[in-house]
Amino acid sequence: MSLIQGSDFNFKRVSIVAGHYGSGKTNIAVNLALHRKKSEERVTIADLDIVNPYYRTKDSAELLSERGILLVSSEYANTNVDVPALPAAVYDAVTDRSVGVVIDVGGDDRGALALGRYSDYIREENDYDMFFVINMYRPLTKKPADTLDVFREVESASGLRFSGIINNSNLGPLTTAEDVAASTEY
Repeated sequence: MSLIQGSDFNFKRVSIVAGHYGSGKTNIAVNLALHRKKSEERVTIADLDIVNPYYRTKDSAELLSERGILLVSSEYANTNVDVPALPAAVYDAVTDRSVGVVIDVGGDDRGALALGRYSDYIREENDYDMFFVINMYRPLTKKPADTLDVFREVESASGLRFSGIINNSNLGPLTTAEDVAASTEY
């Protein structure tokens, strides 16, 4: 597993962020793209989270555009139409080896199936990290065993292996230092 420590971390060309609903994966993916843009000329963020219409990368479209980051997302994102459709530009992002890519993946095995469409290309290049975002305070991942089940389901559905875990355990604005500390053993 990888350990990201500040700006010393060497990103692989493709950074994949996955985790269960409400883990904060989209927020982390957006911030990862913003961080990468500081040292990379071309950065694309692809939203493959076609299962959960509530937290979309597209919510940050203006900020990403201002920073020169290309956003690839469903044309139906942020509409009242929830169609599991992926734009063709995802393929371009995955196969264009001159661009750094951050991929925001859906929250379970069904969401990870979208990533599975591109796993052969990603494995072939072998220049990727896949991070599993956890939040022990979410209802469906309160127990480590349940979280591990999701971890394995996503790996199986996507055809890719996780290389790191990001602990994002929080209670939103109610989070205390004790809440964060309590999540380390988990």
